[in-house]
This record gives sequence, C-alpha cells and structure tokens, in this order.
Amino acid sequence: MKKNLIIITALLMSQFVQAQISKDAAMHQFVGKLLAKMTLQEKLGQLNLPASSDFVTGQVSSSDIASKVIAGSVGGVFNIRSVTKIKELQEYAVNKTRLKIPLLFGMDVIHGYRTIFPIPLGMSSTWDMQLVERSARIAANEASADGIQWTFSPMVDLTRDPRWGRVSEGNGEDVFLSSAIAKAMVHGYQGDDLSLPNTILACVKHYALYGAAEGGRDYNTTDMSRVRMYNEYFPPYKAAVDAGVGSVMVSFNEVDGIPASGNKWLVDDVLRKQWKFNGFVVSDYTGIPEMMAHGVGDFQAVNVKSLQAGVDMDMVGEGFLTTLTKSLKEGKIKQAQIDKACERILEAKYKLGLFDDPYRYCNAQRSATEVFTAANRAEARTIAAQSFVLLKNNNVLPLAANKKIALIGPLANAKENMTGTWSVGADNTKSITVLKGLTDALGGNANLAYAKGSNLDDDIELEKRATMFGKEIPRDNRTADEMIQEALKVSAGSDIIVAALGEGAEMSGESASRSNLDIPEAQKRLLKALVATGKPVVLVLFTGRPLALNWEAANVTAILNVWFAGSEAGDAIADVLLGKVNPSGKLSMSFPQNVGQVPLYYNHKNTGRPLGTWFEKYRSNYLDVSNEPLYPFGFGLSYSQFEYGKMELSSTQLKGNQTLRVAVEVKNIGKVTGKEVVQLYIRDMVGSITRPVKELKGFDKIELAPGQSKKVVFELTPASLKFYNSELKLDWESGDFQIMVGPNAKDVKTAQVNWVK
Repeated sequence: MKKNLIIITALLMSQFVQAQISKDAAMHQFVGKLLAKMTLQEKLGQLNLPASSDFVTGQVSSSDIASKVIAGSVGGVFNIRSVTKIKELQEYAVNKTRLKIPLLFGMDVIHGYRTIFPIPLGMSSTWDMQLVERSARIAANEASADGIQWTFSPMVDLTRDPRWGRVSEGNGEDVFLSSAIAKAMVHGYQGDDLSLPNTILACVKHYALYGAAEGGRDYNTTDMSRVRMYNEYFPPYKAAVDAGVGSVMVSFNEVDGIPASGNKWLVDDVLRKQWKFNGFVVSDYTGIPEMMAHGVGDFQAVNVKSLQAGVDMDMVGEGFLTTLTKSLKEGKIKQAQIDKACERILEAKYKLGLFDDPYRYCNAQRSATEVFTAANRAEARTIAAQSFVLLKNNNVLPLAANKKIALIGPLANAKENMTGTWSVGADNTKSITVLKGLTDALGGNANLAYAKGSNLDDDIELEKRATMFGKEIPRDNRTADEMIQEALKVSAGSDIIVAALGEGAEMSGESASRSNLDIPEAQKRLLKALVATGKPVVLVLFTGRPLALNWEAANVTAILNVWFAGSEAGDAIADVLLGKVNPSGKLSMSFPQNVGQVPLYYNHKNTGRPLGTWFEKYRSNYLDVSNEPLYPFGFGLSYSQFEYGKMELSSTQLKGNQTLRVAVEVKNIGKVTGKEVVQLYIRDMVGSITRPVKELKGFDKIELAPGQSKKVVFELTPASLKFYNSELKLDWESGDFQIMVGPNAKDVKTAQVNWVK
C-alpha cells in the first residue's frame, strides 16, 4: 500500500511539473512574440510606475495619467482604487494603445484592504501562521474585488530598534519567526494560482537591511558585515522568494556603501543568481532619483546604475522613461537589459491573467458583495483578540461585568486611530472604538462612564504629526488640569479604571521615528493621577512599537497591549477585557527598560566579558540599569497558568543526519481554557564564528482546557543547526548544543546534546 502511494504521489508530482513546464513555455512564447513587436519607447513605458493623482469616476480623460497611458508610457499605476476607476483607465490602455498591453494596478494593502487587521507587529504576536495567512487571504480577496492586482506587502525587514517607526510594519526581531510569516503572507496573497481573480501579486520589501537603519531614523544609513546579513537579515526575504513571491521592492538604504536601488551585488548576484528569483524588482517611491542625494551620480547616471543592478520597474521617478534612450545611444546600457526588464513585467501580467482578460479584476458584483463583509469583520475581530499581549495582571482581569467601570483616555473614543498606520483602504468611520465595544458588550446593564482625561500630547504640533492622514483626535482646549479633574470625578464612582493610552496611529510607521519611547507626558500625567486614586487601573496600551514602561509596570494593576488592532478593535478589546477571549499573544520584539538600551534583542552574542549578575565592574553592562529587557521576546501572560514538565530528549549523542526529538509536557493549571505558545531555542556552544546566545528554532501554539495536558514535540535535524560561516557557506559544525524550551526567551528549561558529523 505504502509503495503504491509513493508511486501515485510521484506520478502526480510528475504531471504537475510537466503541466507547469508547459504553462511556462506558453508564457515565454507569448511574451517573446509581444516583445518582438514593441518599440523601444513602448518597452520603457512598461518599466514606468507612476502614482495616480486620483480622479473622479468618469473623468479619466482629463486626468494627468490618461495622456501617459495613451502614449504607451505607463506599465502600471498605483494609488487608484475602485472597480469603476480602474476599469476606465484599463480601457484606455487596451483600446487606445497600439499593442493593447494591460496595466498593472498596485496599492499598499499592508494589513487588510477595507477590513483591517492588526498592524503587522501585532499580527506577528499571534504566533499563528494560519491566522496570518488567513488575514492575507481575506485582504487579497477584498483588494482584488475592488480592482487591485498587486500589493506592496509583506514587509519582512528584521527590526531590533523600536525608535524606528516602521517596526510597526514588520514582524519583530527574530529571523525564524519572520521567515515563517513571510511564507504565510505570500501564500495568503498569491494562493496556488495567480490567474485566479481573487489572488494578487505579492511584493516582499524592503530588500535589504532596511530595518537596521542607524539611530532608528528612517531612510538612514545601514552598514553591517555580510556574515550578519546572511545569518540574520537576509533569511526572511529569501523565505518569501522560496515561497514564490512575484515581486521584490528594493529599499531606500545603502548596502556596502551602494544604495540598494543601484546595488548589483544585492539584486543581481544574491537575489537572482543565488536565490533564483525569477519575478520582477521594483524601486521604492522615488528610490532611484534619491540615489543622487546619496552621492553616486546625476539623474542619468543613477538610472543607468539601477537598470544595470537589475531593477525592472521605476516607481514614480520616471528616469527609466526619460533617460534610458540617451544612455542606450551612448552605450552605457544594453538593449538586452531593457528587454529583460520589460519581459519580467509582461510575465507578471501574463501570470495574473491580464492578457486573457484585462478586466478580470473589474467585477462590480464582487466589489459590492465581497468587501468589508460581516464575515470578514467577524474574522478580523477574532484575529485581533489573538494578537493582544497581556503584559501584567494583578488579579483584576478579566473584568467582572457587574463592576462599575471608568473608561478614561484620549484613545478610548478615537475611531480614526483604531486601524493604525498604513490602513489606506480603511473606512475609519466604521471602526469600532473601545467605548463602543465595551458599551455594546455590557449591553443594557452597562455601568460605564467615560472621560477623555488628556490630549494625546501637550505639544499641538507633535500631536498633528502623530495623527496625520485623517486620523486626528479632536483636541480639547481645556487645561490639562481641568481634563484630569474631570477624569477623576468620573472615576470616583467606579470600581475599576480602564485607561486607553499610548501612541496615535501615525506615531509609528514610515517617517515616524522617535527618540523617546515613553508614553507621551500628557497621558503619563493622567495615568499617575488615576493610579493615585488607589483604585485598580488597567492600562489598555495602543502602540506600534515596544515602549519603555518601567513606571507603568511597577504601578498599574494590569497592562493589556492591544497594538492597533484594526476595524474591529473595540469589540476585540472588550472580548478580552471581559474574558470572552483569553489573551494568548506573545511579544515578537523585546520591550526595553529605557531607550538607552536599544537596540535590544534576545538573540545577541556574548562579549569576551559577559555579564554574570548586575552590577560587575569590567563586565559588559550599564551603571544605571540591568542588561535585561522589561519584557523579553516571546513573553505574554494568559488568564490561565501553564506548567512545563521536564524536557525529554530522544538522545544526547547524535551523529550525522539523525533527528533529535525534543518533547515537553505542558499542563493548564488554571481555571479557564487558554492558548500557549511553546517555544524551542538552541545555542551552538562553539563555532568557527561566534554564535548567538539563543536562536528560536521552533514554536507550537496549543490550546488546553483546565487540567488538560499535552506533550509538545519538536524535531531538530542538522538543517536546524546550519549557519553561514566566515566564507558565507551554509553548513553546520560538530559540537555541543544547548536545547531550551519555555514560554518565552528568558524562562526556559535547558539540556545539552552533542552532535557530530
């Protein structure tokens, strides 16, 4: 039976491979014939990706983009949404150009289209790849129903400095977790068949090293060894490539002194030759002309450099369109380079089925019935609740429904801020606030009082910067003391205070770096006044990054980190506060004690003078604070308690390609059903190059009823031990390895094995 199954499987795989080869051959033949008909200017037009100055339906003819489309000077457009607008413009491309080549329509669909899910840093805190993939699948279905064919997601930049605002868009500090999320997101967007009208082309970004910007300042210089690149920062991008991602966006920063948009080693040697990427590469917004400011050449020169590096599509810069003809005549580039870039873009359009039906994404019925549906919103609510991280709970959560609750804070009734940064397709008028969520959940018996308590920030101009793009929180012009006194009056009649505080939606995200990681002073002043009442205070923390919460951790009764949870934020927050959902999120990024510790991450390396106990003179430590984070990577509490049994190893002496089985019994010793993320780490004790003190190599999210136990089993093979050595060869080395299992990166059980080749 087993032999027959193997034969059948082999035959099916062979048939699949043959069918794919046949499909690829048909695509190459079609694209090759089309390329042969194209003029130089038509080819350059395919390399041009302008942003649309959005137009009113029915007025495409008077828009600035229409004349460019008719001239054959546009390969794709982004920032247009709605079936009617996209169809209008597509008709211009198909009916008013010589070769009738359809346009590619892209948009920043980052954590949902109209139904918004938690920001990516929040999604990563679910540690649930099925939920991550499901969120991307729903986003793809909604976006494609509204005419979008291409998303600039996932962002998989490894991020270890919370000053950088774009940590909100990434998956945190760990390479293993981020790589798993990259794979799940790509499959969620693209599915198994890009030609289906409910799938969209994914674009992994920002390639590469963008998350390591110096000083945590956006767009800033990045510099690191190639050993670190290959071992820590490259793998999530490669995971997306291995998952079949259709496009890659290059980053704004430099790599080895050469801006990524013109870095041939990065794009051609690594991405294409080493990783075998066969999709197309697009620049970031004006990334190519920005190379001039880096100081590597004039406008013509940087466009030459970018094309030679292997960038296929120029986002907004329009330098490919306007300078490459001159550069070709001067012999600075080759016709074959232009042809290859054009070929890759045409192939993407072919895979999306646009040559068969340019309007396949323009189905008005789908747009009317499949976007922001009740079912999608229900899933968003469920997923959001799984992303929340319970950082502290001094026996006050979940809240009893009969308690008198005072809801205080500038984010308690801030509808426009619930979806967070990069939620460009959201209808924030329909977002659920904490106030509405709690009011609806408590129903007619609601004993809930509300006061704003403070503005988001004392500084009006800073508050404007933190609530851009229609996410303003109406400012209260009373004095800070008057607002606090109102909050105290409202709180006086309560049993418990829920304080909804933290960052505004645009306080993190692109160009939103911060040098101070505290909750804004206006809100902290309010929080201290609430704590001084002596009543239990639950901090519902809105944030797009790890914050420094030393005072809060020491003084408030409970802390629930809700990130920015999306369209259904308020309902999901109410679900967790009232115990309908047991929180199960785990941090994907360490929370520092203060900003002076950053960058801070669990998988660091030892120094020659590692710290034993704080403080020791002539050891690697600070005078004023320990080296430890306030909350470590992988940390998160539950309304349950989980007990870890003794770690069991299948062997402590292994050789060659043997498999190590690591097992641990986990028991729910609490009173309610809960979920736990069991985490496996290893440490390579001796290497030809120095190795991290811990590396995540496995995780499993399990659900246990009260009193229930489960044996969680992980399997490690030599592939789990591999790293890039000083010669950039991927291999493993014989020796001793520590094996660690626990609920977070700090609290682990440890054993040791010896593994030889």
